[in-house]
Order: sequence, then structure tokens, then C-alpha cells
Amino acid sequence: MNIKHYIEKAISYEEYIELVNRLLKEGKATGDVQNESRLEYTRLNLVRMNRVAKTLVHDEDAFAAVATVDRPQTWLIITEGWCGDAAQNLAVIEHIASANDKIKTRYILRDENPELMNEFLTNGSRSIPKMLAADDATGRVLGTWGPRPASAQQYWNSLKEQGIEKAELSENLQRWYNADKGVSLQKELAELTVEWSRASVAASV
Repeated sequence: MNIKHYIEKAISYEEYIELVNRLLKEGKATGDVQNESRLEYTRLNLVRMNRVAKTLVHDEDAFAAVATVDRPQTWLIITEGWCGDAAQNLAVIEHIASANDKIKTRYILRDENPELMNEFLTNGSRSIPKMLAADDATGRVLGTWGPRPASAQQYWNSLKEQGIEKAELSENLQRWYNADKGVSLQKELAELTVEWSRASVAASV
């Protein structure tokens, strides 16, 4: 799939944060559903994102791996301001992308782009955040990531198999993120970025 159209109308990370804050001042959340719960999650997530950005542990090896990529690519992240997994992962995505000026990030809202989201479901679900890595020259999707690090997903699945209720599941997952400090995602994205770069080069030959 060519996603140049979506990349062109997407916004930067800073613009995304500004949008979420502006909507909150208007008493709104991003997305189709508007209620106090969504507003509260959005307020909490802004605090979380700020904390993650300040406390994440820099992974030098992951940074070095991402720095080797020499073909421009764009990471298009599908998200919403109220999403808990997005709050824990977006700042880490920005951090690892900063290792290489050939990688740029752009953000787009899920509920405003259902046709895009429906092309990149996770086990049939519209789970977010969902990141699409695209070759800048062609707009072709090289690979995807999301909605959470593989190790976090394994932890979530193991708790779910134990019959733990969703509220407790979410609380335990937040603890996992706090303890991990973004290290798992940096390593995971470093491996994927190198794979995507190779795929981009192979497709151009």
C-alpha cells in the first residue's frame, strides 16, 4: 500500500501534542467518542508522556543500529490522545527516531482515518498506536509495529490467560512500562528499522 497521501496530511509530534492540549482546553478529546472518561485518560496521558520522555533509559546499541540506516523513511503513527499504550510509547518512538535524520515521524488520528486503520488491523482489532514505516521515495509500507512492545504484549497475554480483569490488567501493564523505561521498544525498533532499510534497498534494485 502507498501511504504518501496520509503522510502528507499527517502532523509532527509537536503538532500532535499541541492538538491534544488545544482540544482539552475546549473540553474535548480526540476521536469519535466524547465523554468524561476519555477526557480524564487524555489528561493522564499527557502527564505520562512527559514522564516517559524524562525517565526513559537511553539504549546506545539501539541508537547506533538506527544510525546506520541510509535510505530515508517515514514512520507514520496512527494514534489517539486517550490511548494508554500511545502515552507510554510515543516519546520512546521519538527518541529512537532522533538517532537518524533520515527518519522522520508523522502522526495521524485513527478515528479520522478509518480506511487507513482498517488496512493495518492487529488480530482483527483497530489497536493503537500502530506505526507504519514507509519508504520515502515510493511511499510503500516496509513494515509495521504496534500496538505495544512484543515483551509487553506477552506479559499482557499471560495475565489475561490467568483471568485477570481488564482494569487490573491495565494497571499491571502500566507498571511494566514504568519498570522497562523504554528499553524494550528501543531494541525492538532498532531491529525492525534495519530490516525495513534492507527491504527498501532490495525493492529499489
